[in-house]
Amino acid sequence: MKSKLLLHTCCAICSCHVLDKLRQEFDVTAYFYNPNISPREEYEKRRDSVKDWCEKVGLTFLEGSSGFNEWSEAILGLEKEPEGGTRCPVCFRVRLEETAKFAKTNGFEYFATTLTMGRNKRADIINPIGQDLAKKYRLNFYEADWKKAGGQERAYEIAKENNLYHQNYCGCLFSQRLRS
Repeated sequence: MKSKLLLHTCCAICSCHVLDKLRQEFDVTAYFYNPNISPREEYEKRRDSVKDWCEKVGLTFLEGSSGFNEWSEAILGLEKEPEGGTRCPVCFRVRLEETAKFAKTNGFEYFATTLTMGRNKRADIINPIGQDLAKKYRLNFYEADWKKAGGQERAYEIAKENNLYHQNYCGCLFSQRLRS
């Protein structure tokens, strides 16, 4: 019997390859918890794209609660930070902590995230946050840098083959402003 793993997912492109890899070893559930994504229409596009992909490949999809107020409080004072600045690790922690809490409450042994698939998302920042939360909640964190070893290229291939929604910014309104 495979161990249960809750995978924090941020978008379908970052999720498709990761879900494929992890399902070989674990009983994987995709967990969409991203209170940072703005505007609402963007949030819904990303959520629906992950949900559709999970349905296509036969994996369970769960959506976390809004969490926008908690996220907003956590990043208060960091609004002017550039993408990749000090706001981002705070945002990662908010999302991964909620994932770890959900995993613990719902009988998962492991949790992981697709965040390290993003070209501007540094595994050396994200993975220690996951490890810290794993200790706090007495779980196992599956540490990876998904963009390495051809992972990002494979994700883009899968996305193109399946016409998955492709966003052009991180997700938060601050990174969106940088792209505008």
